[in-house]
Amino acid sequence: MAIEKARAYLNTFGVADRVLEFDVSSATVELAALALSCQPCRIAKTLSFLADSRPILIVMAGDAKIDNHKYKAQFGTKAKMLTPEEVEALVGHGVGGVCPFGVNEGVTVYLDASLRRFETVFPACGSSNSAIELSIPELERYSGCAAWVDVGKGWAEA
Repeated sequence: MAIEKARAYLNTFGVADRVLEFDVSSATVELAALALSCQPCRIAKTLSFLADSRPILIVMAGDAKIDNHKYKAQFGTKAKMLTPEEVEALVGHGVGGVCPFGVNEGVTVYLDASLRRFETVFPACGSSNSAIELSIPELERYSGCAAWVDVGKGWAEA
């Protein structure tokens, strides 16, 4: 199960005991915000794309959307999200629980600038009813991110 994979990965940092599991779904930004009683913008959603035929993950604030022009400038290709079947096969987590923890080999993780305005955020942990509260430095460390990017829109005004 993907949550166990994420938990085992987070255990290497000694934080697996901080993983939260809910009796309700947290599969969307809105549902996660309800489950956590927080603002949707503090949900760190993880989006899956193909870039140069390789899977990449972009973790961004819940109120941000992909800006196609910024994405193309950053990655040199049009934003192409993975299908639900591709997500599970290539990333190792199913839609609704995709996170940057315990992903398959060869998946590159990026963090979007939309997250920098928060002290802590809540990414999922491999299932559609889990999350963990992390500081931005913790998210940067535990996600193994390759780089910070600025490919979001719609959040700076909020």
